[in-house]
Amino acid sequence: MSVRKMRLVVDLIRGKRVGEALGILEYSKQEAAIWLKKNLLSAVANWEFKTDGLESADEYDLFISEAFADSGAQIKRFRPAPHGRAHRIRKHSCHITLKVSNKTPLPSERVTATESETVQA
Repeated sequence: MSVRKMRLVVDLIRGKRVGEALGILEYSKQEAAIWLKKNLLSAVANWEFKTDGLESADEYDLFISEAFADSGAQIKRFRPAPHGRAHRIRKHSCHITLKVSNKTPLPSERVTATESETVQA
């Protein structure tokens, strides 16, 4: 999919909470929404895995902290044209980057904050 088409949908979900972004992507008509929804669910699953699977994403108020689409490689093909000529067809692709962060601190972050306060006191 071309970058221009993908950026239209990426701009809709940037900075939103994960649940709200999934709702936007679910009811969007663009094909890019299908690809972004898969990537967003993958990012949430990666966040859960990174926290050792102890925490569920629903409890920590996840939001999309960073989202952008960059151009990728082009596949170049030729199509026959009149008078024995050929026209070039460029099939565009893009790279999607989604970063998910939590607003509610994790239990390990809370413990670290309280330990640092006791050391300083």
